[in-house]
Amino acid sequence: MTPVPDTTTPLGPDDFDALDAELDALREHDEEVPQWEFCEGFLAALVCARRPIAPEEYWPVLLGDGFKPVEHMEFAWRWRRRWAEVAAALDAPVETLDDERTYQPEVLDTRGAVLALPEAERGDTDLATLPAYAQVWALGFMYAVETWPDDWLPPRDNDAAQMLDGALGAIVALTEDDRGRPAVSMFAEDGPPSVSEERLDDLGAAIWAVYDLRQLWKSLGPRVEAVRKAPEPGRNDPCPCGSGRKYKKCHGAN
Repeated sequence: MTPVPDTTTPLGPDDFDALDAELDALREHDEEVPQWEFCEGFLAALVCARRPIAPEEYWPVLLGDGFKPVEHMEFAWRWRRRWAEVAAALDAPVETLDDERTYQPEVLDTRGAVLALPEAERGDTDLATLPAYAQVWALGFMYAVETWPDDWLPPRDNDAAQMLDGALGAIVALTEDDRGRPAVSMFAEDGPPSVSEERLDDLGAAIWAVYDLRQLWKSLGPRVEAVRKAPEPGRNDPCPCGSGRKYKKCHGAN
């Protein structure tokens, strides 16, 4: 009997390394396959979306039509574990980002990693061309939002609509470059500064925004499409039942 895969244990460093390795392998056949940080943002958006979006909908969008979960079960299982972990974090009653239960997105300090290299190994890398801290995560999140725009339409309630607009605005802010003065390294505690304090504040605001979105859509539930009643035939029109009689003499009779 095939053992049931564990989808409840949080991912560890080895798991994220395995995800990166599988994405690298997929990228050999499709150069548009994103890195994990993008997938992480995309996943977070799916977790807090207004309606459950089925895997058969999101896999082709994220990893291309050639991705078959049954052929990449290890990746799919780790994805489900991360999904469960993110959902549990977003449903936890946290009041501070220091709470160990708080959602912490897997984001990279690419600039910090390059700066940590010996100068001779950096080559002519232009730091300005590298993504800012958490920028790729935010791009992945907004890619999901833009893929299913009808599921992110503003609610009719003004307060809820403002909450949605503010939350998405906080995430969009992270899609921009970090133009603040570098103050800390998120790659290594003693590394050269690569991330501004403003950027860290923006990331904190974006994390709270994900919490707001999760709670907003859970409270409102999926959108309900209005049922449109077919126009009723005129009294002298043929009855739609096909009897050949006038509507007023058939199904329209009082």
